[in-house]
Amino acid sequence: MTDDDVLRPPLDPVALNAALARPGGMWRGVDVLPAVGSTNSELLARAKAGAPHGGVLATEHQTAGRGRLGRDFTTPDRAALTFSVLLRVTVPADTLGWLSMLMGVAAVGAIRRVTGVGAALKWPNDVIVPAGARAGGATGDGKLAGILSEADFSDPGAPAVVVGMGVNVSQTRAELPVDTAVSLRGEGATDLDRSALLRAVLAGFGELYVAWSAADGDAEVSGLADAYRGVCVTVGRRVRVNLPGDALLEGTATAVDHHARLVVETPGGPRALSAGDVVHVRPGV
Repeated sequence: MTDDDVLRPPLDPVALNAALARPGGMWRGVDVLPAVGSTNSELLARAKAGAPHGGVLATEHQTAGRGRLGRDFTTPDRAALTFSVLLRVTVPADTLGWLSMLMGVAAVGAIRRVTGVGAALKWPNDVIVPAGARAGGATGDGKLAGILSEADFSDPGAPAVVVGMGVNVSQTRAELPVDTAVSLRGEGATDLDRSALLRAVLAGFGELYVAWSAADGDAEVSGLADAYRGVCVTVGRRVRVNLPGDALLEGTATAVDHHARLVVETPGGPRALSAGDVVHVRPGV
């Protein structure tokens, strides 16, 4: 038996579906592919073909994953938890920005419970291990997971949103793509079971989504906004924000408002920034 057999067992679709696909529940089923270019792209294609709300697509090996700003990435086989969910939304379109943040809140809670790693969120939806929670006293925040939401409005009666996430689970330092990336393994996780982590993320997502959807997408009324603020470490920090057109904004992040915008106090007054307005947010110096 190799180290990969121990550290990187395959996902268990039978157990996942037994735990999650229940009559009247949020999730219709979990489909696990041996390999796929992008779970988001595949699930969007299925959505356009009429796939219903509540489908989950995971893969053992994503070969052409997509992040923000069109960045591509790949991961070793069975080393990451890579999946997407399909939602047929009924809330106002201007609230959909909260969906990737909802996934972030669910992911942070699941990672903390299942693995013991002190995950948090960097606005808007990067799952990180903050410097103060890093294993071995490592300095600097480490990016653990990224989240990407994409929408398809070709069916106006049942618009589809796909929310995808890739969590670094068992990668070694040499297998991570950049110096700022970290894995659960490298951060001293007590459990690297990707099936258990996926169950926990989806259970948490379902609870948050049902409340948010019942509140017609109102993050304040549903409690999502407060839950997000409780795990977002960007608020209170000095930040340097790269805006489109090579503009630079510096100030102190003071809040996340009810529209999911980051409020930055600058010498010229407060600025509310949406994720679409921002190229990158990083700690100021």
